[in-house]
Amino acid sequence: MSEKIIKWIWQHPDYPKFNYDKTKLTELISEIDYHRGTLDGMAKLFNQDDIRKIEIDTLTDEAINTSLIEGEIFVRESVRSSFRKKLDKDFDGRGDKYSTAATDSLVEILIDCSLNKDILTVDRLHGWHNCLFEHSYSRLTKITIADFRKDDDMEVISGAIGFEKVHYRAIPVAKIKDDIKNFLTYCNSSDENIYIKSAIAHLWFVAIHPYDDGNGRIARAITDYILSKNTLQTQFKLYSISTAISNDRKGYYDTLDNTTNLFKNRSFDITSWLEWHLNILKNSMINALKNIDYLIQKTKFWDAHREHALNERQIKVLNKILDAGTENFEGGINTKKYISMTKVSKATAVRDIIQLVKFGCIKQIEGAQGRNVRYEINT
Repeated sequence: MSEKIIKWIWQHPDYPKFNYDKTKLTELISEIDYHRGTLDGMAKLFNQDDIRKIEIDTLTDEAINTSLIEGEIFVRESVRSSFRKKLDKDFDGRGDKYSTAATDSLVEILIDCSLNKDILTVDRLHGWHNCLFEHSYSRLTKITIADFRKDDDMEVISGAIGFEKVHYRAIPVAKIKDDIKNFLTYCNSSDENIYIKSAIAHLWFVAIHPYDDGNGRIARAITDYILSKNTLQTQFKLYSISTAISNDRKGYYDTLDNTTNLFKNRSFDITSWLEWHLNILKNSMINALKNIDYLIQKTKFWDAHREHALNERQIKVLNKILDAGTENFEGGINTKKYISMTKVSKATAVRDIIQLVKFGCIKQIEGAQGRNVRYEINT
């Protein structure tokens, strides 16, 4: 590619002094601060064991979704077991049959970027990269592990064979070390607002694209590292930004494309990326608040019904509804759904449901009569 063609963000003469309008972000930052404060306040309602369970669930979501964004699928129970081995004092690690070497390695990254407050270094980045790749291949291609790429021809491409589209071309190998040095100085020393800083670091690392593979996952780990700097040494964030990104995967890639391509971003302005990233951060906190609210509802529900002699089937169905959140359990519970979840006869399902109504665990939904009778949790 001719160097006379200025197309990519790193070719702009002002790079990496990114241009953005901070005044457009003020309201978003205030909203994030509000949700973060609410999240911290709700967390105080739980004891340390319950908080650790919330942290493990949040970290599990983060691990699964940061991988899913790149098309890699992990079994939830495997990831959760890997976290429990590290964080749950009551977990029987020797009896664990779900975790894998791959999930153990991914967990190491997320624990380190969350709890290790030491400065970010090249060696630390290489360590994270080593955890991502237990072998030296990415699909059919042999890649460099725990070191920066050696090939200038690094492009982000999508599309079928013969119809490929180049979304981005990364900086030349000769510029990586200097750029990473400036990047790490920014991550370790900048006093920019932490939410803006995390968004800029995310974009900047993706723009450098220093590794043969795994750049997106490490960029999101760096985001977590920066956001975790204002938590206590022994605490994890209670929100998962990768889950929110995964829910808007197209928006993620489109916004990156529109920001890093100077044909689309002639003003070299990253405000749109910052707005998108901050909205994602806000959404991740809102989702976390909903999850914690579900847990509070679940705890209150079982406190109210602990004296009732419920069988395993009834407990299973109630937990399934509570875990989904009552408003997310579409259509409520009926005999057909109860049978599907418990694999019992219709007569047994009807008896179980009648007993749940008698105990006050569930109530009939208004307007649902006859064959259409349905029930919801009685909160």
